[in-house]
Amino acid sequence: MNQPTAEQFRMDASQLVREDTYTDGRVGTVRVLTPVTADGKTDPSRSVSYYGQTQVMTQAGPLPLSFELPGESLSAAIEGFGQAAEKAIEEAVEEIKRLQREQASSIMVPGQGGAGLGDLQGGNSGAVPGGRIKLR
Repeated sequence: MNQPTAEQFRMDASQLVREDTYTDGRVGTVRVLTPVTADGKTDPSRSVSYYGQTQVMTQAGPLPLSFELPGESLSAAIEGFGQAAEKAIEEAVEEIKRLQREQASSIMVPGQGGAGLGDLQGGNSGAVPGGRIKLR
């Protein structure tokens, strides 16, 4: 394993931002990233960015969400928070469904090709005879 070098950790002074955080203490947080120069002064040649953060409760526990907020001001970002959060939730649900589909399609069924440990040991790895999975 290669050790990280100082060059790999060198910050890009042309991409510095100041981060301010605002929260209502209930629904979420708005992060405001204000571009700054290397001396810490606001850089008017670059745009301010707004990001929202919240979490939703799922059966598996809290799911943190981060998303870009539209708008040219803090008040506009706050106004768009709800719609942006709703879109982030929809995208997260779609991503979870996609991952579940991928996982389901990659399940190896004993006796259906490939050499599982059960095949190498002359058994069927605890599967139902005939290489089928028994669903109850």
